[in-house]
Amino acid sequence: MTHPAKLAATAALILLAGCRVGPKYTTPATPAPPAFKESAPAAYANTPDGTWQPAAPQDAMLKGKWWEVFHEPELNALEDGLNIDNQNIAQYFQNFMAARAQVREARAAYYPTVSVAPSYQRTRTPGTLRNSVSTTSGTSTGTGTGGTGSTGTTTSTTATSGSTATVMSLPFDVSWEPDLWGKVRNTVREYQYATQVSAAELENERLTEQASLAEFYFELRGQDALQDVLNKTIEADKKSLELTRALVETGIDSPEAVAEAEVTLRNAEETGIGVATNRAIYEHAIATLIGKPASSFSLPVRMLTADAPPIPLGLPSQLLQRRPDIAAAERTMAQANALIGVEKAAYYPTLSLTGSGGNESSTISKLFSAPAFFWSLGSTASETIFDAGLRRATVAQYTATYNADVAAYKQTVLTAFQQTEDYIATVRILSQQIAKQQEAVAAAQRYLNIAQARYETGLDPYLDVITAQNTLLSDQQTLVTLHVSEMTAAVQLVQALGGGWDTTQLPAAGAVNTPGAAAQVSNTP
Repeated sequence: MTHPAKLAATAALILLAGCRVGPKYTTPATPAPPAFKESAPAAYANTPDGTWQPAAPQDAMLKGKWWEVFHEPELNALEDGLNIDNQNIAQYFQNFMAARAQVREARAAYYPTVSVAPSYQRTRTPGTLRNSVSTTSGTSTGTGTGGTGSTGTTTSTTATSGSTATVMSLPFDVSWEPDLWGKVRNTVREYQYATQVSAAELENERLTEQASLAEFYFELRGQDALQDVLNKTIEADKKSLELTRALVETGIDSPEAVAEAEVTLRNAEETGIGVATNRAIYEHAIATLIGKPASSFSLPVRMLTADAPPIPLGLPSQLLQRRPDIAAAERTMAQANALIGVEKAAYYPTLSLTGSGGNESSTISKLFSAPAFFWSLGSTASETIFDAGLRRATVAQYTATYNADVAAYKQTVLTAFQQTEDYIATVRILSQQIAKQQEAVAAAQRYLNIAQARYETGLDPYLDVITAQNTLLSDQQTLVTLHVSEMTAAVQLVQALGGGWDTTQLPAAGAVNTPGAAAQVSNTP
């Protein structure tokens, strides 16, 4: 081949190597409203002063340790332990590491495969074999008295002695399929996107576990607060029972009032005992989340005193970058798009280049000499000319999978908007309920004070006191329940907003196999 012809062939190969079939990926457009409806000023027209209000977007942004907005040091310590010892997070982290390894596996197809198969063989032929050799003598012809000519054949048999042969070989084989149509590149991209999906799923699982821990923590503290209410009620009922007995002894009241006071006390004691069940369940759940046996973990009793903090909402469009489940859905689309390119490459021919070479000799001293060297080169091109529509059906399958992933992505975005609006409304409405319930508790306390005073002076029967006590207890229990619901709804709102995460924390597609990639996924075990 002439020099210009070689250059032309090289240029053609370079151009072919730059080809990549398959659709170009673009993120589908997803319309986002300009603001959250439930956070609009009109929604807070009837909100009492001093109750929960969302922070304006410019006030702050949720950070990595989003739970610190609740200003609960004990919760902060538990969350830090969860990020290290939670086994569900550890499982998702190992899935992420496996996805990174798959990228390295796919990238290996860019390069030739080289193998070596050294061998040593020593053989000996047996000495019991015999060779038969036939020899034909000359031929003479005449008309004399002696008659016609004659031909002579002589057969001899010789024995062979055994022989020994040695063959040492050091062959190398090389094979390579150039990535003419981008099959390898699309495969690498597919696994890179799969790694990003795994990283987003890891962060989504981490956020789920963190939110569950915060919810269980506030539920447990709510049980402590409820227990405190019941303990105070029991003490008040005991005093009422003692007072009733004293009044009976003086003849002011009847034994029926004593029985009523005792029934009220026993009911309050039974309810107080039952609170311990829920507290134990929440405590056990917290132990499991932070990777500790429930039998060896306990939290001291402490009242729920914190109020729901203002949550910085930001803009609806920011959900597309802040929620890891949306990032996972979007990267799944990219992965499916790359897989279409992998399958479309099957329409084009494949080229395989092979080569082998090495040394072979019967003695070690000559194994590496020039005469012992051997080599061979070859190439094979293959193209499927009939497959009964297999390739077309395969591409159609993965195209449909991509379209399904697009629908799943759009549904995930819509669900994110719905959840955020739900929890904004929930926190806002609960704050209004709490304000009214606090007024109800204050009124019930005044009612009880009046009823007790009138009973002690003999103006009203003890039944009025019981009614006032039950009203106050019910209102106090409702207030505690609303407070816990507000705190857990605030946690769920933070989770709906994506916590303190954003898509910049995803490992870069081209760097998911670098040693520092794990550091890009925050708080890895």
